[in-house]
Amino acid sequence: MGKDLRIKSNVFDDPKRAPNRAMLRAVGVTDEDFKKPMIGVASTWSEVTPCNVHLDDLAINAKNGAEEAGGVPLIFNTITVSDGISMGTSGMRYSLPSRDVIADSIETVVGAENLDAYVAIGGCDKNIPGCLISIARSDVPAVFVYGGTIAPGYRNGEKLDIVSVFEGVGKHNNDVISDKELHGIECAACPGAGSCGGMYTANTMATAVEALGMSLPGSSSNPAESPSKADDCREAGEAAYRLLEQGIYPKDILTKEAFENAITVVMALGGSTNAILHLLAIANAAQVDVTMDDFNRLQEKVPHLADLKPSGKYVMEDLHKVGGVPAVMKLLLDHGYLHGDCLTVTGKTIAENYADVEGLEEGQEVIRPFSNPYREDGPLVVLKGNLSPNGSVAKVSGIKVKRHTGPARVFNTEEDATNAVMNNEINEGDVLVIRHVGPKGGPGMPEMLSISSILVGKGLGEKVALLTDGRFSGGTHGLVVGHIAPEAQVGGPIAFLEEGDLVTIDSEQKELSMDVSDEEMERRRQNWEAPALYKKGVLGKYAHNVSCSSQGAVTDYINRNDQ
Repeated sequence: MGKDLRIKSNVFDDPKRAPNRAMLRAVGVTDEDFKKPMIGVASTWSEVTPCNVHLDDLAINAKNGAEEAGGVPLIFNTITVSDGISMGTSGMRYSLPSRDVIADSIETVVGAENLDAYVAIGGCDKNIPGCLISIARSDVPAVFVYGGTIAPGYRNGEKLDIVSVFEGVGKHNNDVISDKELHGIECAACPGAGSCGGMYTANTMATAVEALGMSLPGSSSNPAESPSKADDCREAGEAAYRLLEQGIYPKDILTKEAFENAITVVMALGGSTNAILHLLAIANAAQVDVTMDDFNRLQEKVPHLADLKPSGKYVMEDLHKVGGVPAVMKLLLDHGYLHGDCLTVTGKTIAENYADVEGLEEGQEVIRPFSNPYREDGPLVVLKGNLSPNGSVAKVSGIKVKRHTGPARVFNTEEDATNAVMNNEINEGDVLVIRHVGPKGGPGMPEMLSISSILVGKGLGEKVALLTDGRFSGGTHGLVVGHIAPEAQVGGPIAFLEEGDLVTIDSEQKELSMDVSDEEMERRRQNWEAPALYKKGVLGKYAHNVSCSSQGAVTDYINRNDQ
């Protein structure tokens, strides 16, 4: 059967390729195997983060599935970094660039080794979009598998996660909790393997990938430490082979309608602001026209239904227990919010995949009914104005403040801003601005979970607005606006904001503006000089090649517009 497939590895049939075959024989490939397709298993296994520490065994499950289906599976690895561990440190600058390193490295192996199809397995935040960018660039069938969510931690009957620890720092600084209590929260928050438990970036992107049709139904919400997760990986190995048999490629699945499905599910579940950045990047790689305006268009029509952290009280494991992402997608499909005719990695459509799925468990409280949504529209809002002409991103779930005007408190580093907050130098009503931390200026567009959580812990989450040309974690909540574009490094308006300027954030009008005249802005611009771009190593390469955040902060030129 393998001979009938159109496989790239048939290049090794040529007698001149005897040396190539000799190398493969050394890793166990036989004469019979050379008649079969070679199925890669791209693993992001690593011991540097709980999100990925269990993926070595899962890769073996995927390998077994591909072999049982009739392929020759070959495992290879790529990198991961932990956002949670690097948060608030200079190491956070490497997080977003790691997305592109992952994509480039997987593409490199798949292309260099002439693999016929592959499975990509990811856990931590940048693994998922990194894997999907590589898949979108590929001309071979591929399937993504999520390593799964972590179980919640518990202390004194309270459900905890990593954000509990970040917010605990703010409470500790405000003398609300003791050293002993903070240490207790720290020790209990992360009990085992898996990605951060709320509807943070990893769970958001895993859900988006299932909605895109690039992972198997249910695999985005099956917990990391469950028998279902091993099954997901074995079945993904089989699915990669079946896609090759059927001649189904990523370009057949990653359509504009598929991206609309992903955005819809992210809005309904109250996902991370990073979903906008990453879905734009994946669409760019797939050469599909998706812009920030598409997010606002769907935000206006899709209700926010999920009571999930960080703004709600439940975690991904709770959603899994009441039906998981399949039940949510069935609900949205039945109410006409999804394109049911989109093809998926099962070889079937979205409508076919979820037709027989059981609905949400009766009496559950994780997902609200359409008659009583968390919000009547989506919680991810793109703001524009004279402070962010190319757009910025706010997550407004759970926030009562619709409009905030206050004086700018301007800082060029997160460290200086954090010190000001910890020293009680930031007052209620202020607009705290952290700039020169965008894709080029950071470089690497670091997340601001640490400082945003400290503000929440100090009781200032909705009393102080936090603005940045950097990013926020999926665990961030409060009055925050990120991805301000153009960024300060390239002379975006945020570069000319001065201490005391009045800034307005209006989520209903979708406005981010400053009370500074065009004439005054031009005067400030004339006296401004861009800081030198970082030049060393991977961050230097990133700074010199990355696009605007409004385009997904991409480093390739497939569908970029740098005007």
